[in-house]
Amino acid sequence: MRSYRTIPQLLSEAASRDADGVWLRTDDACLTFADAAARVAHAAAALHAAGVRHGDLVVVTARTTPPYLFCWLALCTLGAVTVPTNPQNTPAELAGLVRQTRPRALVTDGDLEPTVDEAEVRDVPELGVLDVQALVGEPWHVPVDDRLPTGLVNHDDLAVLIPTSGTTGRSKLVMQTHRAYTMAGEGFPYWLELTRDDRLMTSLPLFHVNAPAYSVMGSLACGAGLVLLPRFSAGGFLDAARRHGATEFNAIGAMVEILMRQPERPDDADTPLRLCYTGPSPPRERQEEIERRFGLRIVCGYAMSETTYGLVWPRGTRPFGTLGALRQHPRLGIVNEARVIAEDGREVGVGETGELLLRNPAVTPGYWGMPEETAQTIVDGWVHSGDLVTVNGDGTYTFVTRKKEVLRRRGENLSPLEVEEVILDHPAVLECAVVGVPSELSEEEVKAFVVPRPGHDLDFAELREWAASRLARFKVPRFWQAIDDLPRTPTARVAKHRLPSGHPPGEYDVEATRREEEEEASP
Repeated sequence: MRSYRTIPQLLSEAASRDADGVWLRTDDACLTFADAAARVAHAAAALHAAGVRHGDLVVVTARTTPPYLFCWLALCTLGAVTVPTNPQNTPAELAGLVRQTRPRALVTDGDLEPTVDEAEVRDVPELGVLDVQALVGEPWHVPVDDRLPTGLVNHDDLAVLIPTSGTTGRSKLVMQTHRAYTMAGEGFPYWLELTRDDRLMTSLPLFHVNAPAYSVMGSLACGAGLVLLPRFSAGGFLDAARRHGATEFNAIGAMVEILMRQPERPDDADTPLRLCYTGPSPPRERQEEIERRFGLRIVCGYAMSETTYGLVWPRGTRPFGTLGALRQHPRLGIVNEARVIAEDGREVGVGETGELLLRNPAVTPGYWGMPEETAQTIVDGWVHSGDLVTVNGDGTYTFVTRKKEVLRRRGENLSPLEVEEVILDHPAVLECAVVGVPSELSEEEVKAFVVPRPGHDLDFAELREWAASRLARFKVPRFWQAIDDLPRTPTARVAKHRLPSGHPPGEYDVEATRREEEEEASP
């Protein structure tokens, strides 16, 4: 029978194994494993004294700082369920989440009190609004409250409800268990060659799944140091690695590309960094360019809020351009299965494309309070990822596009990612995003938002010809618009839903231009 740990067990075992070893590093403090365990115990006692109990929902405005990290671990110790929210959310977004979940308590800090006040939710939680600094307390070394109940948590208890949208209405909340987090932590050191001699740096938000599951749990599981940056800053990222002696870091979305767009310096590779974990995989030539500049190696992978066990490059391999193969557990063995299915439910073979399905013990029980959405996504234990992949002959998978992002134009399906990659190859283009826009006929038209490289002007007629020489006609965008920056989510992904709508002056319309040229040429 398989045995699974809980989140407080990983912390307790790390503190027992290496009490005086330095675990957490920030610009303000260095804390040992024992220090951290003591602070978490203090916070758990304070939360318990405030009335928080096993199974209670607690909304946390989760900044990426030690107090919030310790508060999360303390809530896990009690068996309470953290509902982390982006601290940059608007009052309306915070109010929507609090009124949807009706939490037992809301944890925030002094700087965010005005947002809480404007959200008008102080009267919603039964225990009111708790201050994270007061919960964590001073000094660092505190006595453990012997009255705190022990053995509160099972591995299949819920640890977190992960909001996957920030709407003012009903967010889709992914229920995740202690088992999903501890399995991620136990697997991560093996997948990413992380040891107790390493220092793993993360600037990813604590309200998402990556930093808590992989960075926090992974460092606890193997005894590595954890460098916690409050936010991602491209200009100061390498200096932070030097300052803290970081040897690995986790990235997501466009973070590595954003680093590449910083002015190149002769000391870019002069850091302790040896490895970066990110996804999806860039083209081989681009990845090798990144690795040369920063003097490190990139390992790519794929996961989702619905399961921490997705895909990763198998240890010691370099399957460029792929998402990797199935993640497996270093102690429990084969725990993860995959299927790739066509629209008709048929399982596709090598070289074919379909939707990726995963089944493993880390799959979410579902979406909190949304049985219909759960039934659509989790079928017989298989989580439907919503991502289209191609099956490769070596057991790896290549990302194609999000299923919902597939555009239908002139009776054909097309992937925005494929079009974006072609446009990005143009020397005048820094970034681009391709989306579907309403058509006056039927289905969709294709529009490209383009950010120019500094010092370059965009000639959309030329860009259109560039794309037309490399793509089938139906894939070439009709509409083109220059934009200063692409909007992004807190995890650096392009937020396509926030791109400007409509057809503003200055937009390049291929069809309108063609008609004008024909009219000018006619006698």
